[in-house]
Amino acid sequence: MTASATLTPPAGAAMPFTRDDAGKLLLRASVGVLMLLHGLFKIGSGPGFVIKMLGAAGLPGGLAYLVYVGEIVAPLLMIAGLWTRAAAGVVAINMLFAFGLVHMGQLFALTGQGGWALELQGLYLFGALAVALLGAGRISLGGAQGRFN
Repeated sequence: MTASATLTPPAGAAMPFTRDDAGKLLLRASVGVLMLLHGLFKIGSGPGFVIKMLGAAGLPGGLAYLVYVGEIVAPLLMIAGLWTRAAAGVVAINMLFAFGLVHMGQLFALTGQGGWALELQGLYLFGALAVALLGAGRISLGGAQGRFN
């Protein structure tokens, strides 16, 4: 039996949660909450920085408001476990834009301690990709096989 294996319950009974479900909850909640904090900061500071970065890249400044989708709406959906895979995909795309617009100069840089200069951004990107691949699990509003997950 594997770590996530459970016995099959009688017909009509709910499947118990597994360690896999708990791990999926922990992953999506941690990535979602940490990304949400960045979005809450941007609500307070406004989209000016993002508008400036988009303009420097030759993109319309109005796209800056999509950062609120990637850093507020999508993380809330991930935390709740609704449309989790799509929401995680939006967070991943948001991070790719952050890499491209803000962090390209650090892409191959290391810190003074030998770590990747973009560790935090990398964890957001790859954490969101992992959530997109794994889904929300049973401990979610969408449910493991729910049509909204």
